[in-house]
Amino acid sequence: MSERDLNILNKFNILYLEDDKSLLTHTKDILDDFVANVYAVNTSKEALEILECKKVDLIISDILLEEENGIDFLRSLKEEERTIPTILTTAHTDTKYLLDAIKLKVENYIVKPINIKELLNTLHDVLFPIVQSQEIEKNSNIIKTISAITDSKQVDVVKYIISNLDKKNQLHASYSDIMNEICISKPTLIKLFKDLAAKDILTKVAHKTYTFNEKALDLI
Repeated sequence: MSERDLNILNKFNILYLEDDKSLLTHTKDILDDFVANVYAVNTSKEALEILECKKVDLIISDILLEEENGIDFLRSLKEEERTIPTILTTAHTDTKYLLDAIKLKVENYIVKPINIKELLNTLHDVLFPIVQSQEIEKNSNIIKTISAITDSKQVDVVKYIISNLDKKNQLHASYSDIMNEICISKPTLIKLFKDLAAKDILTKVAHKTYTFNEKALDLI
């Protein structure tokens, strides 16, 4: 396989469950350079607390934890219908554990000692389909938004809006900011924003701040 683009990892939050505190700290320090956030915990109880208050995109979990089992932890998540991609780490090759992992549809597993390059590549391979799905959704939103407006010359502005949304689906830009990037007259730009506002697609919530409402696209 060609060299992976690990830059895609920097938008994701990882929950890392490992009872070996030295390994946990060492691996977290490395992952911190590649992903958005690493929530490092020693027990499943701590892991559940993180899941209750933080957005977690992927779980890395050891199989055999002190006085508990990572497989049981993952099984409890499945029973609660929490579908979070998971990578298991294990120092054992016991067939039973691997069969249990397959039944739980665990995305991958890594045998200890952990090879960091293998871990990063595995993270990429598990998360890359999510990135692709997000891009497909973004392109779909562009198409839906374009169909909601009357002037096709405004396509570049629509692309600019969607490409510059933050994690809260908000755009932080003035008319001047957009006009500096795109050759468009201010009256045309204002008309576009009014058209999008009229369809509840783009709502001004503060100075130079607009919220993009994806749900409004489903009504078009």
